[in-house]
Amino acid sequence: MIEISSKLQGESFKLFHLEQQLKPLGYAIGGNWDYDHGSFDYKIDDEVGYQFLRLPFQSIDGQLDSPGATVRLGTPFLLSHKYQIGLDDHVHAGNVKASFDQFSEPQDPDAEFPEKDISLGKALVKELEEVLLKD
Repeated sequence: MIEISSKLQGESFKLFHLEQQLKPLGYAIGGNWDYDHGSFDYKIDDEVGYQFLRLPFQSIDGQLDSPGATVRLGTPFLLSHKYQIGLDDHVHAGNVKASFDQFSEPQDPDAEFPEKDISLGKALVKELEEVLLKD
């Protein structure tokens, strides 16, 4: 994990507003959200696993699944997950087994982030600052 300092850290937004601004740029709400915290993820690459820029947020007013929830942004960071090799080799195992295998734990949830993508991650954070702090 590589943290990227940003002017966004500590800024508050309506979650709905963030979704409207970030989804057209390629961000999705990460699967690790809960009622009081979550993140927006941007998939940078899928070389030997997955590399993401993650923008974490914490609820400060309302639950995330409630209309009008307000969130405070955390420090963006680059994250690399290396998944277990060979799971996709067993697709013939059947639909029920396949539905469970797709959610397997990463082989290395904090894998080394490729050097070539660090500058891209920093540029993505600058773009986020320009889009979200334009007022």
